[in-house]
Amino acid sequence: MKMKELREKTDRELDRLLAELRDKVRDMRFKIASRQLSDVRDVHDARKAIARILTLRRSLSFRPPSRNPEKV
Repeated sequence: MKMKELREKTDRELDRLLAELRDKVRDMRFKIASRQLSDVRDVHDARKAIARILTLRRSLSFRPPSRNPEKV
């Protein structure tokens, strides 16, 4: 998933996606250990997506809240 796509999502959607990706990585690790999954590249891609989401959430926490020009 690209950063442009992630920026369009709401906080709730990001949280849900983050939880899904973490579950997916956990399941893939178990499958790798039991030799059911041979393509370990999927784990790499999912971990990169998790990092992108966490980076986006962190950068949004530093951004000051936007002001409504009508109320100023």
